[in-house]
Amino acid sequence: MVSPPRHIVPVTEPLAGSIRPPGSKSLTNRALVLAALARGETRLSGVLNSIDTRVMLDSLSELGFDIHEGPETATVRISGGGGSVPAESAILDLHNSGTSIRFLTAMLCLGSGHFTLDGNSRMRQRPIADLVEGLRGLGVEISCVAQTGCPPVSLSANGLAGGSSTLPGDTSSQFLSGLLMAAPCAAGPVTLSVDGPLVSRPYIDMTLALMSRMQARVTEEPGGTFHISPTGYQACELDIEPDATSASYFLAAAAVCGGHVTIEGLDRNALQGDIAFVECLERMGCTVEESGRGADASITLSGGQLTGIDVDMNSISDTAQTLAVVAAFAVGPTRIRGIAHARLKETDRVAAMVTELGRLGLEIDEHDDGLTVHPGPLRPAEIQTYDDHRMAMSFAVAGLAAPGIVITDPDCTHKTYPGFFDDLDRLCGASR
Repeated sequence: MVSPPRHIVPVTEPLAGSIRPPGSKSLTNRALVLAALARGETRLSGVLNSIDTRVMLDSLSELGFDIHEGPETATVRISGGGGSVPAESAILDLHNSGTSIRFLTAMLCLGSGHFTLDGNSRMRQRPIADLVEGLRGLGVEISCVAQTGCPPVSLSANGLAGGSSTLPGDTSSQFLSGLLMAAPCAAGPVTLSVDGPLVSRPYIDMTLALMSRMQARVTEEPGGTFHISPTGYQACELDIEPDATSASYFLAAAAVCGGHVTIEGLDRNALQGDIAFVECLERMGCTVEESGRGADASITLSGGQLTGIDVDMNSISDTAQTLAVVAAFAVGPTRIRGIAHARLKETDRVAAMVTELGRLGLEIDEHDDGLTVHPGPLRPAEIQTYDDHRMAMSFAVAGLAAPGIVITDPDCTHKTYPGFFDDLDRLCGASR
């Protein structure tokens, strides 16, 4: 059901405030999978409560894992299966959660029985063939039911024996992350090789860091070959960082409105690669200060005179929409490169950005791998969100600095950030 449109109220004074975004979706869903595979009980804190993480938790429960949630404290306790899957069959509806369907497809190959993984209409357009072929290389009986290279996926599991497999790296890093996370629970060593360039490399580094935290052993050779030992995982306690991608919207707000915004719980040493978004804003003319360490860390961005830049965002493509909006308020054009794979996300994000920025009256050049934003006066417009949470959140930032911007279906933000508009109002309230 589509939610009522939301009129964004511009701010009238420079921003001055701080915010701690909810836990990282990417870290939460990886940690949930690893906890389910571990030996013993894992306790997670700072867990994100959103549609995508709800899909993962409900799926793991349906697969028979013992899960105890503390919603008020953002904690989850999971009794791991020691590398096995309790259920012997399941039909899982993963909606439009890419991390859930890709990670669980790989994880379920460790089980014994027949499993089907499906999603909504958009999920049935999102590619998964590279992961399917990678699992076939490890001896898994698996197929895309509709023979489109997209879900539904059907697999008959009998554990992973080990072995070697190769997969392309230019579609989604989630395929490699899924295989990496399953591999330590195979009966023997696994070698995974990436053919060609790997998009979104920081997400692989995030995956490897969490695996190491839970005692997995992985070595990497130059050129993209990973050797994984059959160690399994050991349960632990893990605190989930605030979501760096979600933080990008508040940092962008300071960039376009002036003033300063402090993000609590993050600094440049975060596990999440999207923290590098602050470097893009620095290049455009903003200033950044850091304070503290670990849970007490913070990063403060102050707005400045914005200048267009030429930037490759391949490794931080989830923040490309945010930067495209900031670029609308800069002096001179901004060229965003390296995000061809963003066309395969919740929507074709390149085409969607071109269309909606054009709706605001801007001249936009579309390229195969991105876009060029030519700044200019923004006119009032009703922004279409394409059921994509990041379209809604990024274009809400534009409405803070330009009147008359309306976001259709704002509740699509519940996919990763149910409280986004409440937090945005709280941050901006004193400046209106």
